[in-house]
Amino acid sequence: MSRRPPRRVEVTARAKLNLGLVVGPRRSDGFHDLVTIFQSVSLADTLVAERRASGFTLAVSHKRAGVGGGAAPGADPVVPAGADNLVLRAARLVAERLGLPGGARFRLVKRIPVRSGLGGGSADAAAAVAAMLALHGRRITRGRRIALAAELGSDVPFAATGGTALGMGRGERLTRLHLARPFRAVVVVPRWRISTALAFRRIDDTKYGLTLWEPTLRFAASLGRKRVTASNASRLGNTFERVLGRQRHHFDLLCARMRTAGLLDPRLTGSGSGVFGMVPALAPAQEIAGRLQGLGSVFVVRSTGRGLRLRTQP
Repeated sequence: MSRRPPRRVEVTARAKLNLGLVVGPRRSDGFHDLVTIFQSVSLADTLVAERRASGFTLAVSHKRAGVGGGAAPGADPVVPAGADNLVLRAARLVAERLGLPGGARFRLVKRIPVRSGLGGGSADAAAAVAAMLALHGRRITRGRRIALAAELGSDVPFAATGGTALGMGRGERLTRLHLARPFRAVVVVPRWRISTALAFRRIDDTKYGLTLWEPTLRFAASLGRKRVTASNASRLGNTFERVLGRQRHHFDLLCARMRTAGLLDPRLTGSGSGVFGMVPALAPAQEIAGRLQGLGSVFVVRSTGRGLRLRTQP
């Protein structure tokens, strides 16, 4: 007797850090090659999905998850709930590709800040793919799941798998890595934001990716032969730190404050504006984070081995 698909699915969709990120040359398809080391962390959104007869709907709410309650009201951009939201795009894509009947009702609780480099939108899209498959009792190969995820965005394949991984190509070509030991970090998301499109244009203008590309590929090739530490991964640096423009001064000041508070190796994640620093072993993470209140939204996170966690209800 086959099991009946669940009526309701709840998915925990975790944020990511780019422990290191180097942007390479622009490709013929308009994208850039890159090398990055992804790491899932404990900060997460929650997506709840329920079957409905037809159509797809989404309701979005925001929950403060930062130290001291996070940012002030209105400080962060708001996630749209319309047709362009990645949750709805992902749900429609899965339904179309797999010929799934009916629709779904989604409720999304946002904790991951928007436009922060923490991959919240990608995590939500990956959660929607997983929820749709679970609601309909469908299983597909890992390769097909990754292909679907890649249609939604470069970071979505990693969000669907999680853990620690080397990302190449646009970031969708993943090689699983082994983290030598878990870590804790403090993430500060300042109130200023960065335009990813503008940052890529600046990279093209300055040719940063071209000058660092060959050494980066050699470094990436060595990673799979040993366990990765966060400090070793950070040796990659982050190309986007070089093209911050008017925000460079604010970034440098923030990094200095984070070091003074007791954090190690502050680094931009993704194209920003989130900046993370490692918490030394045995150091009081919450106390360190408290020293940084007032600089933006402050989060204490830990490394995790998965990007998604599903719970189902009959």
